[in-house]
Parts: sequence; C-alpha cells; structure tokens
Amino acid sequence: MPKAQIVIVEDEEDILELLEYNLQKEGYETIGFLNTKSVSQVLEEEEIDLLLMDRNLPGVEGSEFVAELRRKGVQTPVIYLSAKNKESDIEEGFDRGADDYITKPFSPKEVALRVKAVLKRTKPSFSSENISYRDILMNPQSRQVTAGDLSVELTKLEFDLLATLIKNQNVVLDRDFLLEHVWGGDDIYQDKTVNVAINRLKEKIDPKKDKDYIKTVRGVGYTLC
Repeated sequence: MPKAQIVIVEDEEDILELLEYNLQKEGYETIGFLNTKSVSQVLEEEEIDLLLMDRNLPGVEGSEFVAELRRKGVQTPVIYLSAKNKESDIEEGFDRGADDYITKPFSPKEVALRVKAVLKRTKPSFSSENISYRDILMNPQSRQVTAGDLSVELTKLEFDLLATLIKNQNVVLDRDFLLEHVWGGDDIYQDKTVNVAINRLKEKIDPKKDKDYIKTVRGVGYTLC
C-alpha cells in the first residue's frame, strides 16, 4: 500500500510529537508544524493527502486558515483536532472546509481510525491493485500511467479524473458527478473546468488522436469508449 502523506499543525509540541509518533506507527508519513507559516508552501510543493489542523493556533485561527485555502481552490482533506467542542464550533468547522472533526481530549487510536476513514473516502486510489482499461495501466502506488507503449505523466487531478472514469466505465458521468468526486464539489468550479481537464487528459493519453478512449456525450457528460 502507498504511504499517505499527512501534514499536522498543532502548537502544543507534546501533542504534535504524540500524533506524529502514532500515525507513523500506523504506516503514514507525517510533516509536523507548530504554526501555519509554511503550510501553504508545503501543500503547493508536496503531494499531501490529509491535513490535521488544530484551531487554536498562534497568528491565525486554524479553521480560518483552511477556509482561505478552500477559497484558493486547495481541496486537501482536513480533519480538525480542537478543544472547541460546542455544537456551534463543530458546525463552524464543517462550514470552513472540514472533512471530519475530533474534539480534545482524544485517543491516538480514535485519530488513527478517523484518519483511515477519511483517506478511504477521499483517496480511493490508496489501493495496491492496478487500474486498467484497454491498453491503459495505472499504478496507484507509483502513480505511473502507461497508454500502450506511451508513458504518460499526469497531474494528481488528471490521475484522479482518469481513475474515476475507469472505475465507472460503461456509465456516462455528468459534470456534476465529476466535480463532486474529483474536485470535491466546491462551488468555485464550473462545467468548463471539467471540459478543460478532460481535453487536457485526452491530449496526454491519446496524442495521436487515434484511440478515442473518452467519449463526450453531448449535453450529458463523459464515458469511456
């Protein structure tokens, strides 16, 4: 199985060390921060699969930081770990981009189980099995893709888009479905976002335009041929 890359932002050093120790013991890779200063840069430069975010942080409130990430189009899944445990606090957390919310104090086992659940829901490509369609072969562990004799370099989004199409072959997927399952359903994305991504994907897997892997069903969406 591939190792998920998790960023943890927690200003209490002992809690940060405990989280890192226990998640690494579960087989995850972790990057820990005591504040948000370098988090945006890491999210841009690394392929991060999950963000564990405290809310009471120096400089900026954690959920406000995540809300700003969402406004910029960052869709990395987020679990809040917070002492803010009122129902209104939890609701606010979900309004500000949470995929899950864990209140303090928490047990390391609970965190590990909730992390596993969120990754399973948001990162279905965490599987040891190759994904294939016709002469396309995708390896979720290495993220290598081949189309016949062609080695194809895909972005994370393009990889997830192609994997979603293959896993739903023989079904016409409308743009709303793709926006929900590939982009995360954020309202800032529109139908033309899907169109552009599909066209870019077609160019990469079928540069000679002689295999026609992806069919456009006018007025509906896309399916594999």
